[in-house]
Amino acid sequence: MTYLNKILTGAGVLLWSSGAWGAEAAKPGEALNMTAIAMFFAFVAVTLGITYWAAARTKTTKDFYAAGGGITGLQNGLAIAGDYMSAASFLGISAMVFAKGYDGLIYSIGFLVGWPIILFLMAEQLRNLGRYTFADIVSFRLSRVPIRTLSALGTLCTVILYLIAQMVGAGQLIRTLFGLPYSYAVIIVGTLMILYVAFGGMIATTWVQIIKAVLLLTGATFIAIGALNHVHFDMEAFFRSALEGVKASNLADHKKVVAENKDIFAPGGLVTDPISAISLGLALMFGTAGLPHILMRFFTVANAKEARKSVFYATGFIGYFYILTFIIGFGAVVLVAPNPQYIDAIKGTLLGGNNMAAIHMAHATGGNLFLGFISAVAFATILAVVSGLTLAGASAVSHDIYANAIRGGKVDERVEMRLSKFSALAIGIVAIFLGIQFEKQNVAFMVGLAFAIAASANFPILILSIYWKNLTTRGAMIGGFLGLVSTVVMVVLSKTVWVDVLGNKAALFPYKDPAIFSMSLAFVGCWLFSKLDNSAQAQEERARFAAQSVRCETGIGASGGVQH
Repeated sequence: MTYLNKILTGAGVLLWSSGAWGAEAAKPGEALNMTAIAMFFAFVAVTLGITYWAAARTKTTKDFYAAGGGITGLQNGLAIAGDYMSAASFLGISAMVFAKGYDGLIYSIGFLVGWPIILFLMAEQLRNLGRYTFADIVSFRLSRVPIRTLSALGTLCTVILYLIAQMVGAGQLIRTLFGLPYSYAVIIVGTLMILYVAFGGMIATTWVQIIKAVLLLTGATFIAIGALNHVHFDMEAFFRSALEGVKASNLADHKKVVAENKDIFAPGGLVTDPISAISLGLALMFGTAGLPHILMRFFTVANAKEARKSVFYATGFIGYFYILTFIIGFGAVVLVAPNPQYIDAIKGTLLGGNNMAAIHMAHATGGNLFLGFISAVAFATILAVVSGLTLAGASAVSHDIYANAIRGGKVDERVEMRLSKFSALAIGIVAIFLGIQFEKQNVAFMVGLAFAIAASANFPILILSIYWKNLTTRGAMIGGFLGLVSTVVMVVLSKTVWVDVLGNKAALFPYKDPAIFSMSLAFVGCWLFSKLDNSAQAQEERARFAAQSVRCETGIGASGGVQH
């Protein structure tokens, strides 16, 4: 604990010095938002206190990975919502609705509809079959070493890609708040992330996510109420005002819509062909069911009943949140777009970019005080998500690869926990480095790629291992690698990377979202090579399905006991 005290003291000094840097770095005549800075420090102080408290209670691997299994369904539902409602959701979806109108709702709906799949097909099964990670489920009856290695690889790819986008967003946000150099901002976020995970484990991460979820839902609710209050809560008047807002807008995107005589409430502004729409929907739906940091949360509750409650509560919170992003996006069309103070007159874009639509809405509905609160909440949003991602990545290295794939499950708990903490440190350093390197790059595709990998490499193996008795190790390995490799290759060859990032003239793959192709390859690969596998090992794996099915549905043998 003395070492932890030193670390926390060092973090405090680092944060204090960052405030001094901010005062020096602020541009002449440009006042720092002291409300946001005060709330930022308050949140950091509270969460570091939680980490200190959690560190004293994190004594075993179960404490570190799964909070000792002592989280209730409501608490876990809030934590899942906190883990899932990222800055990409809060800032990105409202920005899409603001700029593209109706088509922005594809993301809201896509992110939400994955949850019934988890609720009805996976939550209970995950809790009954696994201990700490989703690799525990897929290796229940399949060969441990290759399957855990593949699962860990899928986890790390998803985690790193997701982390880069979050770190870049965090760096830009803190730079705006403090006037800090971007690299310092990324280092601060990375340092805090490492502290939460390495010392507090899942207990600290859970409570950071719960606090963040409450703050985000509260803040988004007030913005939505402010937007609707402008039209006296008349929804017809609200949408009519949005149409008028487009016509009066100073935004270049809106001027283009008006010039082309298009309707912002009509589809086609973002996705223009059926294949792209279906592919994007598949990635968002099934990617949710394959995100490792989300799946980990089902092992923090006592039994399958609490796991089902978790998803029920999480779905309610998340569904309510996405309704709010829809209102915030169109509210920005009404209140922000026609107002010159929020627009860069030369570029015809929002000050700070379109992703700042929700932040400007906070100012438009609540002034500087509310702007400070929402800015701090946006930071809390990022910090909670990166903590969950880092813990998922650390568990993949220590639990899946080292403890089970390398050591065959015969490892001292203290050694495994120590490796987890070093893994969190390593992942944090990598995230800081990549966050700095990708400052100038368009990282929006990375979130899409993370979901596509989760949908193509993780979800097919997970769902087939639970429900299809003929799945074999050979089929799962080939199908999983086909899904993983094809997703990365197709994204690299698409316009998003091949043209926008690498500067080539034309894309070699015509679609931005590869999920419809890569998921198909993964499922076909799993099915075909499992059916062709008649080895003795494959016969044993099929025979073990009956025992797995009993535990899966009843909970007999699970740590939480028999489920009713």
